[in-house]
Amino acid sequence: MIIVTTETVPGMEIRELKGFVKGNTVQSKNIGRDIMAGLKTIVGGEITDYTEMMDEARQKAIHRMVEDAKSKGANAIICMRLQSSAVMQNASEIIAYGTAVYVE
Repeated sequence: MIIVTTETVPGMEIRELKGFVKGNTVQSKNIGRDIMAGLKTIVGGEITDYTEMMDEARQKAIHRMVEDAKSKGANAIICMRLQSSAVMQNASEIIAYGTAVYVE
């Protein structure tokens, strides 16, 4: 699956628009990560547990978006975007979305 943030795939022609596709996940923090994050805020620096958690969430969302595109017969996704939001205290949603297309 080709994934680009642009409106076209360089060197290829869009033959068919398959429509909007998306994938999302909601991740919550756990008590162990919260304790370690609290300690980290005292000394400063990157909170690697949260960085890893959000990276996993992005990968899940992108994977689900790709599965949605495949189910529509697409071989590429253009205009791909990632967005995050807090859905409740201690939980964030990551959504990946774009336009599924068939390119040659």
